[in-house]
Amino acid sequence: MYKILIADDEVSIREILRVYFAKEDFQVIEAEDGQQALSKVEKESPDIVILDIMMPVLDGITACEQIRRRFDIPIIMLTAKDEDDDRILGLEKGADDYITKPFNPREVVARVKAVLRRSGGFQKLSDKWKINYPGLSIDRERMEVIAGDKTVTFTTKEFELLYYLASSPGKVYSRNQLLESIWGYTYFGDTRTVDTHIKRIRQKLAIPRDSVWDIETVWGVGYKFELKNK
Repeated sequence: MYKILIADDEVSIREILRVYFAKEDFQVIEAEDGQQALSKVEKESPDIVILDIMMPVLDGITACEQIRRRFDIPIIMLTAKDEDDDRILGLEKGADDYITKPFNPREVVARVKAVLRRSGGFQKLSDKWKINYPGLSIDRERMEVIAGDKTVTFTTKEFELLYYLASSPGKVYSRNQLLESIWGYTYFGDTRTVDTHIKRIRQKLAIPRDSVWDIETVWGVGYKFELKNK
């Protein structure tokens, strides 16, 4: 049985989601503000968290950032239609996905299941346990990345995305392909999710100009892990 934390200051939203997730045999925990959400994450250790962006005491973006600093659990943000900047900011702060209000509760359940499937393993990834390039080591078993002489910390999705690309150097993947392979869905996904995760990966790796490898954008298509001829 999965344990899910639903954090939203609207009682009606928590109630409807509680009903739908209970039908799917989820154990549901609730919080009405961001501070409560942080406390519940620490005490209850949920498998996944749904955070509304607009909450009192502590907003969802700040709660997401603080959760991500300490815990590697999937986070899905709830946003309003006109909160485009907040959606992008949420992804940049470590959210794995977002859902726009108003929503179909069945869609929320489907999205949560998709994220949980992907966070639980590497079913669609390469069989290689370690990938090594000059200045880059990726250890799938330990979920460890060493760039240069530094260990770099990634969220689960960031690690899976980097590993997936690095497993097939030179191969171009569309954003939709990456959504399906890493997040486990096609229709529900927003390609900006991929863009935001790639941006964070690049920032964390701080790829040197003289590196023999890079994560390149293929304009109009997607991304590839490229080995350069030196």
